[in-house]
Amino acid sequence: MIFLIITVVAGGLLLLFFNAKTHGIEGMVQGDWIQFYAKGKDSGFSFKELELLRRLAVKSQLEDPTALFWSQQQLDRCIKQMVRLSRESGEDKDQGTQEFLSKLYDYRKKIELEKPKTLYGITDTRQLLEEQRVRVLLSGTGVFSSYIIKNTRDYLTIARPAGPNLPQSFHWKGTHVSIYFWRNEDAGYVFDTDVTDEVYSKGFEALQINHSASVFRTQKRKSVRIKTNIPAYLYLLHEGENSAEIETAPGLKCVVEDLSDGGCALVIGGKTAPGLKVKVQFELSGDPLSMCGTVRSVDYRETENKSQLHIEADELPLETRNHILAEVFGMIDEEESLPFRIASEQAEKMEDEFAAMDDGGEKKEDPADISEEFPNLV
Repeated sequence: MIFLIITVVAGGLLLLFFNAKTHGIEGMVQGDWIQFYAKGKDSGFSFKELELLRRLAVKSQLEDPTALFWSQQQLDRCIKQMVRLSRESGEDKDQGTQEFLSKLYDYRKKIELEKPKTLYGITDTRQLLEEQRVRVLLSGTGVFSSYIIKNTRDYLTIARPAGPNLPQSFHWKGTHVSIYFWRNEDAGYVFDTDVTDEVYSKGFEALQINHSASVFRTQKRKSVRIKTNIPAYLYLLHEGENSAEIETAPGLKCVVEDLSDGGCALVIGGKTAPGLKVKVQFELSGDPLSMCGTVRSVDYRETENKSQLHIEADELPLETRNHILAEVFGMIDEEESLPFRIASEQAEKMEDEFAAMDDGGEKKEDPADISEEFPNLV
């Protein structure tokens, strides 16, 4: 039985090699193609998928096709070729095409997330940047928002945390706290420290806290995000509702500030609370897309009366997910991305309109204020 299995596998490899040799890239030798199929099989691709990858490598004129299994640049060339060819042939709506593209994007994401800067992260609070947003956990009292004002060799200075459960007269000095934060393009972290003093820094009430060389990763990044500036509409969903159908009526105006296949961050007027079920609708490369999900956290900007909502997406339809990842990884040709650039310009215009008054003193259109539209949500 074992001999039979080995014979069948060997026969399959020889057949694939024959096809590769017949249609292969000039200069490729037998050992190169065997290495290509062996590496591809180790990377989780089936023989059928490897044959498709081989053809893409040939059309993309890769000097070393095997490199696409570890080189971000070489894999990008193949995926771009796949996106372009499927659109030209009209097969981009085909389920099999979308499933294969999804697998390529998953592998592309794996390469991105295993880069050294993403893999190893930080271990010491001296590596933190100013303006990093943090959450301060005071045992028995609650969790409060803050941010780093200053980071020196001897201590960290953070804005004085505030919240409804904390009286203004409360003294932080001498308390033991846990600090949680999400490091951009990396992961979530936590460390314990003591508050050594209450001070004023850069004109703000602040706390000085001890540095820590024991910073622990709590959650690795699972998706790759890009910064965006996309005008969008936000819709509130009822319990159990998660329809991804495109809405025809306008919702609450908002701007999507970053985007991934796992969710997005957007800004909207007013103040709200986490836990809301929502739908975000926007346009990418001329196509309308919608994303249903849950608001996991809210950063309220009091001086602007705006909130940044961090939304975790529900499972996306395959085509929608692939469309978002194509934008994230830059797989759309420059000439095809014109609608996205126009959308960015519209977002900038919308941001200008968010100002309360213009130079002439006339009131401009305010952002859609979620607090006014849905007062019970605050």
